[in-house]
Parts: sequence; C-alpha cells; structure tokens
Amino acid sequence: MTVYLIRHGTTLANERHLYCGSTDLPLSENGRAALMNRPRMTVGDVRFLTSPTLRCRQTLALLFGDVSYEVCPDFREIDFGGFEMHGYEQLKDDPAYQAWLHADPERTPPPGGESGEQMKRRVLAAFQPVLASNRDTVIVTHGGVIAAIMESLFPEEEKNRYQWQPKPGSGYAVTGKTYCQIP
Repeated sequence: MTVYLIRHGTTLANERHLYCGSTDLPLSENGRAALMNRPRMTVGDVRFLTSPTLRCRQTLALLFGDVSYEVCPDFREIDFGGFEMHGYEQLKDDPAYQAWLHADPERTPPPGGESGEQMKRRVLAAFQPVLASNRDTVIVTHGGVIAAIMESLFPEEEKNRYQWQPKPGSGYAVTGKTYCQIP
C-alpha cells in the first residue's frame, strides 16, 4: 500500500508569509500556473482524499484531473485563531503573539485557535482508517497535516514540523516504513 501525501499549491498567504490555516483561500495565480505547468500525475487504482479547502481541491484537480474524491474535514490545517491571516511583521509587537511563541506553540493554542498537539491528534485519528484500509490513497492536504503524519510514521528521524513540511505542490509517497519525496 502506498499513501501519497501532497501539499496544496501556493496561495497568496504563502506568498505573503501569513499564518493561514482555517481561512479558505484559493490558489494564487502563481500557484495555479506552477501546477498547470507540471505534467498530470498518474497513479493506479487509488482512493483520493482531500481537505475541504478550495486550495486543496484545486490542487487535486490540477494534478490529477477530474477524479472522484472524498472530503475529510479532519485533514484541514491547524487553526491559527486570532493570528490567522497575519504575518510576523503585523504580530511581532502583540503581547499575545509573543506569549504564544514563547509558551511552545506545539502545546499552547493561539487565542481562539488550536495547538500543534490538538491538530496532530485530530489528523492522526483521521489517518488511522486510511492505514487500516490497506488501499493506495492520495491525500491532498496542508503542510502541517503532512508533517504531523510523517512525524508519527518516522519518529526515528527526529524531525520537527517545519523539517517535514513539503513545499507547496510537493509531498511524499509512503510505502510501509519507507518514503520518497514527490517534487
């Protein structure tokens, strides 16, 4: 069984370095162009799953064409709460932001959002049925979601969320206890 974990293409939030998890943004013009310039991915008889966000559904269509897919709400990105759609420059003098950064964002949620650990629990609970299905599956989702899954599958690598997070439009193909990067 192979699971393909693919991060959505670039959005304006990615280009502007903004925290964007729960905001339902489309792909940016650059994000669409980058994916349209790639050959369509071909995989065998697979199940397609996606986050409910527009950027993930657009990425799926651009990479695989008109395929049937299921939406999995628990494969959505982390909710950055009050920091959503703001960047470091906008937040750096905000006492709540500084407190969150210094308190360990993995364990402490931003105001009105969720912590990294809360997101991981949600994602890994949704991922268990995928593993149990023993069926080749393509999941088009978000960088944080992919990082949570990869960190749980390959703990011996001791990588953190940011080290596992693939670039927009890329990801990993995982077969058993091995993986390769998808450019």
